[in-house]
Parts: sequence; structure tokens; C-alpha cells
Amino acid sequence: MLKNGSGMTTGSKERKRQYAAPALDKAFMIIELLANEPRGLLASEIAAALGRSLGELFRIIVVMEDAGYLQKSAIDDRYSVTYKFLDIAYRATPARGLVQAAQPEMQRLALATGQSCHLVVPKTGEGLVIAREENPGVRGFALRVGASIELTRSCSGGIILAFSAPSVAERMLDRAESMAPAPIGRAALFTRLEEIRRDGFYTRPSPITRGVTDIGCPVMGFDGEFLAALTIPYLELIDGSQLVSIEEARAILLEAAKEISRQLGYYRPDSAATAT
Repeated sequence: MLKNGSGMTTGSKERKRQYAAPALDKAFMIIELLANEPRGLLASEIAAALGRSLGELFRIIVVMEDAGYLQKSAIDDRYSVTYKFLDIAYRATPARGLVQAAQPEMQRLALATGQSCHLVVPKTGEGLVIAREENPGVRGFALRVGASIELTRSCSGGIILAFSAPSVAERMLDRAESMAPAPIGRAALFTRLEEIRRDGFYTRPSPITRGVTDIGCPVMGFDGEFLAALTIPYLELIDGSQLVSIEEARAILLEAAKEISRQLGYYRPDSAATAT
């Protein structure tokens, strides 16, 4: 059996709801399954993973392909999810306006620091990368658009939890804990989140990539609500040829986040305040 992003086996049980729409439910199950299979799956593999017969799912798969939501490889007949989902999500949610406001500043940020950067928004119990800007040099480190980010172990996740409304953060944390292999140490986490709120930024060594220090800060909306985490995965080169230090990169990052927030309507009369 294949597993979905929550670590739970994607089985044949329908979602529990008052009104049933079996075909639609199966389509959602196919999407969620393929979302965690970047190489794609054969139609027979999709059926086996979902505990269904091929005949039961094949028509749904073909309809989704005809509608442009799935694509089949001409080489090995594997199905994968298309960018149509991302396009619709951008047009149907605030993400499009956020990316439009952020992209020019992210480009300037990458040029000024010589580092890549990415924009992460909350997604239930995870973070989701919705935009990125690669560094202008020949060496760098960047996350792909659409990548999922762990909330409790990442810099962007720390920013999301620290600056989201408490009730929202609690729901995200509950969801993240349900997907985690072990209980989350909430006492230590809450202490760290309080420090992030106090500082207005978060700097920490990458828990995954050696030599990378993640620097993040919040982007706020006109109503004072948290919108996204703007993060630099700062790559320190052995020969010391990086354009700016970590401290300088953080200062430039804070100004970029402040400018994006300002363009989105966020305003604080305190001249000393950053986008926090």
C-alpha cells in the first residue's frame, strides 16, 4: 500500500460525510495519492493503492486526464497531477495577489544577498511553498514550488506558528501532531515561538541540509493577519565568496518582508516596527 502525506495508508474507505458522491470522492483520493508520487503511477498501481478495481477507476482517470487535471507519460503510461491545480489555486485564493506583490521584492532580495528565497503559506498541518526566487550565481540551494514544509521542525513553520492567530496556530499544531510519528514537545515549542515573536524573525541551522542556515520572517496583510513566511536558506560557501553575511542577509530580508507587507496594505505607525 502507498501512503499519503499524513503517513496514513490510502485505503478504500470513503470519507465520512452526510452526503455521498462516490465518483467525486474517488477523484479526490486519486489526486491526493498522486500528490505524493512525483514520478507518477500506472492506472493499475493507482487502483491497487486505493484498494479498488481498475475498471472502477479507469473512467474517472480518463475524465480527469481529458479535463487537464492529470497527464499520462508518453514513455511509460504513468499518470501524474498537472499544474492546472496550482493555477486554479492561485486564481481562487489570496495566493495570487500575495505572489504578485512578493515576486519583485523576492527578486531584489535574491540579487542583494546572492541567496535564494521562498514564500511559504499555511496549509492545514504543513506549510506550502507558493513562490521561490533562485540566487543569481552558479551555486545555490532552493526549494521547489509546491513543496510541503514541516511546521514544527522548519524555520518557515516556526514563523507560521509564531505569527498566526493563536486559535489558528493551535488547529495547525493539532493537525501537524496527528501526522507526526511521535508527540510534539509543546512546552519547548511554545517557548521557542515566544522568542520568535519577540525577535520578529527566526534564524536556525537547517535540520536537513548541512551548511544551510534558514532565516525567516513574517509577511502580514492589511488587516494585521499573518499571510506567509519569507525565508532565505542561507548557503555559506567554503571559500567565503557569499555576497553578504548572515546578519546582513537577515536585515535585507526583514526590509523585503516589510515592503511586501506594506504593498499588501499592512501599516504600523511605530516607525521602529518591522513586518511583525
